[in-house]
Amino acid sequence: MVRRKDFKSEVYQLAKEIGVKVTEIHMRKMRNKWASCSSRGRLTFDPAILRMPDKKRYEIVLHELLHLRYPNHGKMFKTMLNLYLEKLNRRKIGE
Repeated sequence: MVRRKDFKSEVYQLAKEIGVKVTEIHMRKMRNKWASCSSRGRLTFDPAILRMPDKKRYEIVLHELLHLRYPNHGKMFKTMLNLYLEKLNRRKIGE
């Protein structure tokens, strides 16, 4: 399990790598999804994300951060998501 403070640091670091600005990070219980984001850079995560494996947590955070640049699940969103997921897989293999 990752601590909230460490999780927030992970989110800000990944946002920096992607080149998007996160204005706020909140944690609250959500019924139907793991996370959400607003166009103003506010991210909300279900606290259950803190107990997830690193890879799954990364995928969820990445998904939300990419929405700050690409608001829908269009072709460019999917292309960038796959690009970053491939980068993650290469990074893990190289460790």
